[in-house]
Amino acid sequence: MPTYSYACTACDHRFDAVQSFSEDSLTICPECGGALRKQYGSVGVTFHGSGFYRTDSRGKAGTKAESQTSSGSGSSTSTSPAPAKTSASN
Repeated sequence: MPTYSYACTACDHRFDAVQSFSEDSLTICPECGGALRKQYGSVGVTFHGSGFYRTDSRGKAGTKAESQTSSGSGSSTSTSPAPAKTSASN
């Protein structure tokens, strides 16, 4: 279950509460009875292990360059229009 941080708008009392996603947010301060405000901070996510780095999904260094040059030359010939036959039409 996630932990949410709250702060009272009246007395500035701060605390954390463990609540499920389906529970409603807390609205009353347990110290003074004032209105609570949910605090948002940076997300505490840390990725460890393989698979989270830019270089992990790459193959050999020359593989990407070779595939671009071969696909680039093949696509340029297939997408170019056929030359017009001007001499046959006259």
